[in-house]
This record gives sequence, C-alpha cells and structure tokens, in this order.
Amino acid sequence: METVLLYILGILVVVVGLALSIGLHEVGHLLPAKLFGVRVGQYMIGFGPTLWSKKFGETEYGFKAIPMGGYISMAGMYPPARGETESRESSTGFFQTLMQDARTASESTIEPGHEERVFWKLPVWKRIVIMLGGPTTNLIIGLVLYAILLCGFGIPQASSTIGTVNECLVPASQEVKECTDDAEPAPANAAGLLPGDKLVSIDGVAVTKAAEASPIINASAGQELALGIERDGKTLTIEATPRLTEKYVQAEDGSIAEDENGDPLVETVGILGITFANEIAQQPASAVLPAVGDNISRVFHLILNLPQRLIDVVNAAFGPEERDPNGPISVVGVGRIAGEITSLNTVPVAERAAALVQLIASLNIALFVFNLVPLMPLDGGHVAGALWEAIRRFFAKLFRRPDPGPVDIARFIPLTLAVVILLGGMSLLLIYADIVKPISLL
Repeated sequence: METVLLYILGILVVVVGLALSIGLHEVGHLLPAKLFGVRVGQYMIGFGPTLWSKKFGETEYGFKAIPMGGYISMAGMYPPARGETESRESSTGFFQTLMQDARTASESTIEPGHEERVFWKLPVWKRIVIMLGGPTTNLIIGLVLYAILLCGFGIPQASSTIGTVNECLVPASQEVKECTDDAEPAPANAAGLLPGDKLVSIDGVAVTKAAEASPIINASAGQELALGIERDGKTLTIEATPRLTEKYVQAEDGSIAEDENGDPLVETVGILGITFANEIAQQPASAVLPAVGDNISRVFHLILNLPQRLIDVVNAAFGPEERDPNGPISVVGVGRIAGEITSLNTVPVAERAAALVQLIASLNIALFVFNLVPLMPLDGGHVAGALWEAIRRFFAKLFRRPDPGPVDIARFIPLTLAVVILLGGMSLLLIYADIVKPISLL
C-alpha cells in the first residue's frame, strides 16, 4: 500500500510541477504583453471546457479541463486582410475560410476604444519579447532547478573509494563473463585490496576521485604502482601492477560507446580489477550552465531526428523492439517514471527528491527548446513571422520602396492546422506507446 501511495505521489509531483511550469510560461507572455499595453482578455491553463475562472481587471484567469498546455488571449493577434480583393477571395475555399475565420476571431478581441492596444501593431522587437517571454521563463526555471540539483542535492559520481574487487580479469571480447578455474587473480585481488578501501594517492600523486585515478591506472600496464590506501582509519601503501586487458569504451553518459556499425568499442588498457563506489557530491555553480547546455543539446538533437525517433516508437509499440530510453515520451511516460522514482524504497529520500527535481528541470528545458521551433502555433512561429516582417521593411526602406506593412501570419493558418494535427497524432502515439511498451527505470 505504501508503495502505491508513493507511486501516486510521484505522479502528483510531476503533474503539479508541469502545471506550474506551463502557468509560469504563460506569465512570461502575460507580463510583457501588459507592459507594452496589449489588451489581454484571457489567461488560461489547459484547453477545452472551463473548470474555473475569475476576472481581475480586464483579464479573465482560469483553468480548463484538459491540462495539456495553456494560452493567453491577446487582442489583435492577426492583422486585417489587405485590400478588398483579398477579403473577397478569403471568403471562398476551405483554407481561405480558415484564414478569414482567424482574422474575424482576432478582430472580435478588440474592444471599442482600444483599437491601438493590439498585438500586431506593436514594433517587431516588442512582439519578439512577448513571444520569447514564455520559453525564456522555462529556461530560467530549468536553470534554477539545475542549480538546486547540482549545488544543493549533488549528483552521483565515482569516488576514490573502492566498491568492488574482481576475482579475475575478464577481457571484453570474452563471450562468457565469468572467471575460469585457471584464471589468474586480478592484480587488485592478488595485492590484497578490499572493498571500502579509499585510494588517496598513486605513486605519491594525490587522487580524490575515480576520474583522477583511472587514467593513471589505464596508462600503467606492466608498471608497479604504489597505492596509498586509507583502511579503518590507517594509511597503508599497497603495491599492485595493472595488467593489459580489453575493456569497453564508455561514452560520456556512461553507456558503452559504439562504432558506425553499432558494435561496441573496445580498448586495451591497464586494469587492476576494481570498480569505484559512487558518492553524492555537490557541484560548483560553474557546473550549472554546462549541464543545462548539454540538456538543450540533447533535446535539440531529438527534435532534429524526430521522424526517425517516432518510427522507432511505432516499431516498439506495435512490434517486438524495445523502446529507446533516450527517445521521446508523453506526459503519461513522464508520470510513470516519476512514480517509479518515488516508490523505490531502497533509494534514500534525498536521491529520489533530486531525481524528481531533475525530471521537472528537463521538462522545462524541453518546453524551452520545443517552443522555439519556427512553426505556428508555437512561439517560434510568431517570432519567425515578426523577423520576416522586420527583414521586409528593412529592405523596403533600404531601396526606398513603399512600406510592405505587417506580415499576414493568418496566411499560415493552414500550416498551423497541419502542425496541430501532427502534434496531436504524435501525442496519441506516445501515450499509446507509454501504456503498452513503457520506458521503465526498473
């Protein structure tokens, strides 16, 4: 029963964290919009039927039934059509009707006497500030949460304390990963190293973590090393000689690196036959920006390879393949992972809390990057439209041509509809995959 309650708690934490992230994203749009004088009719979290709302001033604030996003309703998002001919043409045809409906809906948000308080009449830079306010807010949230994670909780990293001592050395190319009866003892085993020993120096060179010790050991095959060890409060010196042995090459994320054919990479280095225990270590503030940058890079590459990633999801959901743990997931999958994290009773509470903080931080970084995609109805689509308008007006002024006027982004409504349909289909696919073939921590 306790495990079930903890599982539910993890889901609730992520739901609340996601709702707050979306709410603050919309605040990032709301505040500059009001600062620049745009009339904001609604501030809503979610879509669909309204569950609760209350009006403060000229803006209605509320929650809707489907918590899959949010929006603010700014007056005059789309400029009116230019010329009577275009207006007449826009009344016929499916796509033309969509564009005209969008303009009509935009005009309906303009209150009498507030005709100048519209979004499309703002200077380009103000429109860009408003549209980038949401993603920037998510980036700031991500930075703050990463700072809490790295500088407050700390992260697991290999320490200089020996976790295990191998009985023998098994080359990476050996199919059976077990010691044979005639196998030589591993150098660390033969020298008398024990789990729990803390490695403090190698040949007089001080070491404080595995990242400092491993390169020295790997480069010292056949050379006897004097290992300074702390054991039960006493300092010992133990001599051991690393043996040249094959091992898998580790990638930056700790996984086994692969070549272009997908085969694991192997290197031959000096090995003692020990593994270092992990410890939670707080990181300096200088580690925050690189960590956020790495997260941004991973999300960016995921989006660039999204078609192939979705094909992989389809193959996994409807076939025997396993899900890629680094592939896209839905909010259902995120909730499942959060539930698994909180229900792991064997893991300390602080580590579980840190994992949830990292999960919500990663969600905010994903919201930041995804909303910058230059497609309507995403924030990046509005920014792209504003930039195109600035470029057109710049060249018109440079060549002394008439002002071309605002870019009619209502013309992109058909593309917007296609993007919405694609995003909806992708969401349904990922939700289905997260139900029938979920990504699991266990």
